[in-house]
Amino acid sequence: MPRSMTGFGKASREFDGDVVTVELSAVNRRFLDCVMHLPSAWLAIEPAVKESIRRHVTRGRLNVWVGRKQGGSSGRQVRFDPVIARQYVEAAGELSHLLGTNETLSLDVLAQLDGVFYQENLEEDLQRAEAVVVEALEEALDALNGMRAAEGEVLAEDLRRRIELLRQGVDSVELRLPELEELYAARLRTRLDELKADTEIAEERLAIELALLAEKSDVTEEVVRLKAHMDHALELLEKDEPVGRELNFLAQELQREVNTLSAKVRDGDVCRQVLRMKAEVERFREQTQNIE
Repeated sequence: MPRSMTGFGKASREFDGDVVTVELSAVNRRFLDCVMHLPSAWLAIEPAVKESIRRHVTRGRLNVWVGRKQGGSSGRQVRFDPVIARQYVEAAGELSHLLGTNETLSLDVLAQLDGVFYQENLEEDLQRAEAVVVEALEEALDALNGMRAAEGEVLAEDLRRRIELLRQGVDSVELRLPELEELYAARLRTRLDELKADTEIAEERLAIELALLAEKSDVTEEVVRLKAHMDHALELLEKDEPVGRELNFLAQELQREVNTLSAKVRDGDVCRQVLRMKAEVERFREQTQNIE
């Protein structure tokens, strides 16, 4: 069953006391386009993330957000810099001597000065981080594709309805063909009488004129091709794989055949039917833009 190209997925995992969350949102795009948002310390795992995505998604613009919520002091450690602290104390002593006071730098003030105490990120195992992120990503992708599959069923049903309406139009035109053939035959006889009235016309010219008139009026090939394209579209809608590009191509072929039909037929009833067919083909084409 075809899938749509829009959807959302989210999953979380625990990592060293922190919570890692992966959020995915997908919209229509002709090709696969991944926009990544990773913590700066994890930029090295981006290729693995993209590789996992390519196994699940073939088309669409995919926004990937990976966040990490600190769960306490995990991954960070408080450090004390005695060199910086000593410099502050010595500088404070020199200032006291310059001002002629006995005031000293208190411990609570010293502790708040920049660089005396600081937090240091502990070196992380990127292999473990990658495994956790990819695991959460796989779950988020399953949720995303579940939503895309559900929407794909709705789109596929709508496309089938468009094909059925288009088929009704083709059948209506086909039923009208025998009557149209009689009208064309009458035109040919009239044209033949006109040509015979011109005694100087060559037999070769007469044959060419008749052949051109007959060719311009015959829409049998267009009707046959339209039916074949519609059957192929229905077959594609039953496949459990990406078929959006093929459906879009078929929409172009359907449009071409309907346009040719419109150009050949000069019957009022058929022209009105063809206009309705054009509208259905356009709706079909628009919907294929949403299929993966």
